[in-house]
Amino acid sequence: MPTGVHIRDARQQLFDAAERVLLRDGAAALTSRAVTAEAGVAKGVLHRHFADFDAFLAELVQDRVRRIGDQSAMLRASAGTGTVTGNLTAALTELFDPVAVGIVGLVVFRDELRARLGRGIPVLADAAAMLAGYLTEERAQGRIAADADVDSLALALIGAGHLLFADRANRPAAGEVGRVVETVVADVLQRRLL
Repeated sequence: MPTGVHIRDARQQLFDAAERVLLRDGAAALTSRAVTAEAGVAKGVLHRHFADFDAFLAELVQDRVRRIGDQSAMLRASAGTGTVTGNLTAALTELFDPVAVGIVGLVVFRDELRARLGRGIPVLADAAAMLAGYLTEERAQGRIAADADVDSLALALIGAGHLLFADRANRPAAGEVGRVVETVVADVLQRRLL
């Protein structure tokens, strides 16, 4: 890339390049050189927009967390419509797209990044909060048992979902995800009828 050439939305271009590297080569291959080469820009472009590579990665993770916030609002709005199992299955399938799974691996892989983010495993923690919020809405509407422990259910769904989607090359079928969701929430769905 010649110097002096303006790059439109360099931050987004770098994020998109990082996601492509992550999808193609995995977390271990995500380096500043790999990202800038994939984006077709000089390495200095990354350092012009971010203090260092871990700052870039932290912003990449935060970008994914913001998307979960958007998904959370839509999921909460779906409370009372469709089926609880169907809504949760769709949410998990959307949540654990290959990029999100790669980002979770990246956070686990890089101690410096995890320390910079300062709170557990982002994406997974935010996803658990998203599901707990949705289940709280469903509980308030009487679609799950009034005494349902929504926080524990959300953690169980996130753990099971992460295991199902951990193999980036072989995504589970919707039916497989649905069976797991149904098993996790079966008790609170049945007890609401008692």
